Amino acid sequence: MKMVSAVIKPFKLDDVREALSGIGVTGLTVTEVKGFGRQKGHTELYRGAEYVVDFVPKVRLDLAVSDEQVDGVIEVITQAAGTGKIGDGKIFVTNLEHVVRIRTGETNDDAI
Repeated sequence: MKMVSAVIKPFKLDDVREALSGIGVTGLTVTEVKGFGRQKGHTELYRGAEYVVDFVPKVRLDLAVSDEQVDGVIEVITQAAGTGKIGDGKIFVTNLEHVVRIRTGETNDDAI
């Protein structure tokens, strides 16, 4: 089992969610986050004063998937979230040792 975490542009969330549903992903967690990478933030003008926004708003998706689904999930997220411009985001994959569905007590692949 793997945990796939993707940080993407907020306006791409619906596209990514629909694409993941199309390959059979049944659940994901979405969190609004802020951060920066090579994009480095930007300058904005507010009431005549210019100020620097150090952190860029993003959306983080967390998906627990079976080992067999990982490559498909990465491919779908990359295609659906990509714009070809800086700041498209990143995908992180980590191992999951144990998963439990609280309602039924099912564990590991059965809990996903």
